[in-house]
Amino acid sequence: MKHRIASLILARLAIALVTAIIVSFAVFFATAMLPGDTATILLGQAATPEAVEGLRKAMHLDDPAIFRFLRWLAGVVQGDLGLSYANNMPVAKLIGGRLVNTLKLAGLTATVAVPLALTLGITAAMLRNTLYDRCLTIAVIGIVSVPEFMIATLAVLLFAVYLNWLPAVSFISEIRTASDFARAYAMPVVTLTIVISAQMIRMSRAAVIETLNTPYVEMALLKGASRGRLVLRHALPNALGPIVNAVALSLSYLLGGVIIIETVFNYPGIAKLMVDAVSTRDLPLIQSCAIIFCFGFLLLTTTADIIAILSNPRLR
Repeated sequence: MKHRIASLILARLAIALVTAIIVSFAVFFATAMLPGDTATILLGQAATPEAVEGLRKAMHLDDPAIFRFLRWLAGVVQGDLGLSYANNMPVAKLIGGRLVNTLKLAGLTATVAVPLALTLGITAAMLRNTLYDRCLTIAVIGIVSVPEFMIATLAVLLFAVYLNWLPAVSFISEIRTASDFARAYAMPVVTLTIVISAQMIRMSRAAVIETLNTPYVEMALLKGASRGRLVLRHALPNALGPIVNAVALSLSYLLGGVIIIETVFNYPGIAKLMVDAVSTRDLPLIQSCAIIFCFGFLLLTTTADIIAILSNPRLR
């Protein structure tokens, strides 16, 4: 049985590796097909054809695409993300500080969203088919149906325009006190929490309800165990694997939400850096930012799959 679990985990890691290579290929050629010429954008429309051609040759833009891809992939494997076309600086240096800001935003969101979502999901399972459960289910379905940018826009209209409680953009460079920190991060964190909590609530609720329907929980109920004891002592420990899997999957949606939220609130993270790089057609910077998001998503989904394998009772 242990051999089977190990083979399943190795197979999932192999799939993740192949997916990462395919994603790297797709990211490179998708950015390479962006409209416009990089050399012309960098030099301006007044540049002479000779100057444009010389810059293209100096930047190896005239090489076949497959050679540029292999050279870029070899650099990524070695940790060399190349030089930014627009800033003439190492891409790793440009991304470093922005990545810290994005991870800080993601960490704060996870700290708020995970306990909140698990509490709501577990209590909804304990009180299923009650008014509380139905109202929460309707709210969750409504949130899932609304895109991230709409939730962010509504938050700006409500808290920044009408109530004037919070700033519409996040000025984290001006943080001096705890109050400044709360005002700068409140809107992005609240918006992202709403976005990722909905799926987490649904999945954790379903996992606990499924465990509550098992024979050993029904036997505990017949012996007179209270609803709280059934959940905390019997159902929740056995539903821990699916719940952790739900958390990992829900956090993977955080990566997509960060791109929208950083753009709407002008938050200086890696997603905002990638959006700005598109306007200057800074291919190495775009490719590096995109591949970081893809690898982060693969890491979370692969972790979720491994947790699902380890928590499967049929494989124990």
